[in-house]
Amino acid sequence: APQPDSGTLPPLRECRWDFASDLPVFVRGEPVLVTGREAVLVWAWNALHTARGRFEMYTLNYGSDVENLIGTSWSNELKAAEARQYVEDCLLASPYIRAVRDVDIQFAGASLTIACRIETIYGEDTLEVGDGLAL
Repeated sequence: APQPDSGTLPPLRECRWDFASDLPVFVRGEPVLVTGREAVLVWAWNALHTARGRFEMYTLNYGSDVENLIGTSWSNELKAAEARQYVEDCLLASPYIRAVRDVDIQFAGASLTIACRIETIYGEDTLEVGDGLAL
């Protein structure tokens, strides 16, 4: 689907995220706001960590379906193919993300690690998500 031009979208703003602790960053009780590429990475991280359709505060387009892989008896190859599609569907729901490339899916026991490149209206970045995406 064609994505809106960056000139038609308001600048994306998010609360800075500490990816290591998976918590928002606050200074003196106030959230630290980020914009641009960093904001897209925060949005993407949180969307991938949120189960689609579970929380009423989000639209049905927000979040990931990777938890649908829990309990499947599929081969790792089939689960990886499904996970790639879930990642692309999740990330491309944002009008700030134009493309998702080089999606690498790794399984380690009951956890999932995702690495990919995302092309945003602000440029290209690498996203790595794991330790928290439990299967």
